[in-house]
Amino acid sequence: MERACLINYVAPEVMGFTEDVNRFVGEFAREDRKRLIPFGSVHPKRTKDAKRDVERLASKWEMGGMKIHPPHQLFPANGYVDGRLPSLRTIYKTAERLRMPVMVHTGTSVFPGARSKFGDPMDLDDVAQDFPDLTILMAHGGRPLWCETAFYLLRRHPNLYLDISSIPPRRLLEWFPRLEEIASKVVFGSDWPAPGVPGIREEIEGLRALPLKEATLERILSTNAAKLLT
Repeated sequence: MERACLINYVAPEVMGFTEDVNRFVGEFAREDRKRLIPFGSVHPKRTKDAKRDVERLASKWEMGGMKIHPPHQLFPANGYVDGRLPSLRTIYKTAERLRMPVMVHTGTSVFPGARSKFGDPMDLDDVAQDFPDLTILMAHGGRPLWCETAFYLLRRHPNLYLDISSIPPRRLLEWFPRLEEIASKVVFGSDWPAPGVPGIREEIEGLRALPLKEATLERILSTNAAKLLT
């Protein structure tokens, strides 16, 4: 493995994660910035200046991206549309300007207090259209309830990509039987050390065991992420 992303997010309501996670992952990644790509987080319900806080992720911590986790942060990914969460619009707009990829959790969550209804990937239909120059990583592909919706959106929006973390390799082609059709839009992720994930090596070995073209595997494991995150 040549490079890896370190993903974190602020979610005190469900997980107890405060803004300190940005400092932790930023300092950790500085140990080897050529190989480690930190992802930061700005919580739209907690920030007092969303533009400043997103800019700080880039300038102070050199974050390569940021994550939004609707089921754990307790809002829909398109929560800005009805005017209730204007800071979320600012977060997307600032990330778009900075060319900072945004990863958004889609799918259910097993953690107590999570609101899985906010994991519906259809909410990204608004985000992808309203911020056409924003690179959006759809984490987990809406698994297990909304994989068909996720596939539709991936084919519809050129700025939307699939992160296959937290999808067991043995289920990947069951949930995304036409994966080869979107091979240029899929990136590998493990979600380790989340519950049920045996390890990064095991996830890679499981992926390689699937009946996928070698060119597809190379895209998923290497070239797609290299294009998005450099």
